Amino acid sequence: MPLTEAGIYAAALRLIDADGVEALTMRKLATALDANPMSLYHHVPNKDAVVRGVARMVGTQFRTVTLEDAPWQERIRLLATDFRTLAHRHPKLMGYSFSHQADFIQPEDPFWVALTATLDAAGVPHSELPQFTALVGAVITGVLTAELNGALHRWTSLKPPTVGEGGLTPPGHDENRVFRLTLDTIITGLEGRLAADGDGQGVGH
Repeated sequence: MPLTEAGIYAAALRLIDADGVEALTMRKLATALDANPMSLYHHVPNKDAVVRGVARMVGTQFRTVTLEDAPWQERIRLLATDFRTLAHRHPKLMGYSFSHQADFIQPEDPFWVALTATLDAAGVPHSELPQFTALVGAVITGVLTAELNGALHRWTSLKPPTVGEGGLTPPGHDENRVFRLTLDTIITGLEGRLAADGDGQGVGH
């Protein structure tokens, strides 16, 4: 079967899912494709280009249920939860991409398009829509990065400086609860900001 970019990216994704981005080499990729390593360079210039191509491929695979009639708060929760599901489907790739690829998310990516549309429906002024989308996207991907690399588990397991009778209680390490808390905080902040910016007509739409 002749080599194609799509076939190269699909094979690279399988290797990344198994062993991580750092373990991927052009030679290993060629072996997986039963191809001469040099032949890969007719389609992709280097490993970095392969990883970027794989990341773009996975990004376009994002799917979520479209709920135009649902409150924007519910749409954000569903959108973020579905994006989290995709991240956990390919944790090694997504964790690496969030941390190392500033251009991982492109304007035409389904997640970004849906997030922008949801914030628009919430009533975010068009002049501020790019900034709001960037902020919400950064918070969601930031929490997912910490979740995928294990930092979130460690942080939520840290005991406070003093824990005594009637004092603080160590937090749990339930990542699901932390993700829900993140969405609650985002939504509450957006509701407050939209209400402060005007008469709150966008809230709840």
